[in-house]
Amino acid sequence: MHYRTYCTVLIERTAQSEKTMKKLNDFLAGIPMTIVSGVFLIISLILSINGISPIFDPAWISVIISGIPLLYLAIWRIIYNKGIAKISSALLISIAMIAAIAIGDLFASGEVAFIMAIGAILEDMTTNRARKGLKKLVDIAPKTARRVVGGHDELVPPEEIAIGDTVRILPGESIPVDGRIISGTTSVDQTIMTGESLPIDKEEGDEVFAGTINLYGAIDIEAEKTCSDSSLEKLIRLVEEAERKKAPIQRIADTWASWLVPAALLIAIIAYFITGDIVRAVTVLVVFCPCALVLATPTAIMAAIGQATKNGVIIKSGEALERMGKADVIAFDKTGTLTFGSPSVSDVIILGDGISREEFLSIAASAERSSGHPLAAALTAYAESEGIRLETPQQSTMVAGRGIIASVSGHDVICGNQRMLSEQGISSEMAEGFIEEAGQQGKAIMIVAVDGICSGVIAFSDSLRAESSEVLSELRKTGVRTVLLTGDNARAASFIASGLEIGSVYSDLLPSQKVDRINDMQKAGAVVAMVGDGVNDAPALKSADIGIAMGVMGSDIAVDSADIALMSDDLVRIPYLKKLSVATVNTIKLSISLSLCINAIAVTLSVLGLLTPTT
Repeated sequence: MHYRTYCTVLIERTAQSEKTMKKLNDFLAGIPMTIVSGVFLIISLILSINGISPIFDPAWISVIISGIPLLYLAIWRIIYNKGIAKISSALLISIAMIAAIAIGDLFASGEVAFIMAIGAILEDMTTNRARKGLKKLVDIAPKTARRVVGGHDELVPPEEIAIGDTVRILPGESIPVDGRIISGTTSVDQTIMTGESLPIDKEEGDEVFAGTINLYGAIDIEAEKTCSDSSLEKLIRLVEEAERKKAPIQRIADTWASWLVPAALLIAIIAYFITGDIVRAVTVLVVFCPCALVLATPTAIMAAIGQATKNGVIIKSGEALERMGKADVIAFDKTGTLTFGSPSVSDVIILGDGISREEFLSIAASAERSSGHPLAAALTAYAESEGIRLETPQQSTMVAGRGIIASVSGHDVICGNQRMLSEQGISSEMAEGFIEEAGQQGKAIMIVAVDGICSGVIAFSDSLRAESSEVLSELRKTGVRTVLLTGDNARAASFIASGLEIGSVYSDLLPSQKVDRINDMQKAGAVVAMVGDGVNDAPALKSADIGIAMGVMGSDIAVDSADIALMSDDLVRIPYLKKLSVATVNTIKLSISLSLCINAIAVTLSVLGLLTPTT
């Protein structure tokens, strides 16, 4: 028991020491202390130039301030990284720094440490990524639930709802738990789960999800899952898990350093044994320091990020830019990404000769004028754009999940679905052919009856972005495979995909299923970029190698979850982004190659004794 207690105390002290060391490391690696390091390094240089030999060399301050974080990083990678990744540029520089101290050349030691500190700061400036998305996602969850007990409802925390409890949701309220409707009809906004732009009509027996919004009618549901097991909680856990699982790539500099370290040590040892001069061996280590190599990455990336920002693309990290250059699959959400995400009138069909198109639209739009349904808003906007005068309905009754009954200019008007007309004893047989055809294209339908007669049908569709086809075509030319991942139904997805020639189409996907499709592609060896805009896309944006969010139309949660945001919502920026990232990676590789050529010349001069660690 005493031994176990000792081990527990030892583990706790080790963990506390790690936290303390990390705080110290973060403090020393910050901009203020790096400036202090640079000042003392300059003082040391001035003293050296003027032939002054102080008792305490100011370069020691630079070595301590800039060297400790470097040594900490090298040791951390040796302990925690796997395989060849244990050998990094930080390790090579630490070896050179210690070797320079060993022969008394403090300025050379402080110089390489300071240069690496500058490189780290430049890199950090490109990797400050937003962490607000998960908090916003958690805030979406309802804070109270209306549980029905003995015919009366009581407000309780959603965590207290048990499976089988009856929960009442009023119009405008968020649904607190997953369940099934046992009383009432309504329309539900499921955007958070599926990304669909249109509300879904729900009636008794239909399933509803936590976090979605009840728009119109009051409903009672039977809870089928607890709060902790709800669809919304799973969505939150998906985002958290995706963040943890997203493996960091081995940066270009560290890839090169993995073989530079052994090469530098080998050449230094050979130089020492051949010449017997320790200074030459240390000089080899110092000039082998990949200062240009390490600085090449952040400087090229900062230049690219600045260029992208001017073009309305916000890149949150250098890693994202490097990954984008390697992406060979780009997956797109449909609603709000390839399309605008809002319904618009696509077809107006008049049935019968007794009413003109203008009169039909005036009556239908006037009847829907007082409705808050997205289809109603689209219809009234369309009618107004056509210059059609709208009337104020004398009376209007919303039937949840069905449509609206109104009186307009002396006409009895019904706008709704087939079930609505059937319940009112009105036949919609004349419209069935068009309804079936529109349904196959994924369009939403509104049937309009005037004075008891089915007078016409209005179809709504989510408008395709004008640039979508051009963008996908350009991506295919670069060898990138395009994929559609959407929560919309199969008919709507297929109709959109057929016009865009997308290679693979996956529809009716919940957030977790989008993540599964991305994981499948990654397991097959693909580097996947995901483009989306909604809350339901957040887990997929996190799981993909590169997440790209539509910044203007997209939700804050999607933007915060993504690595890159398109602030103009212009899809043309994606091919531009791909070309920019490829060019940046090529620039980095060229810079590294040139630095290695210079290093090779310097190593040769070092072995010949023509260079010292400082000169």
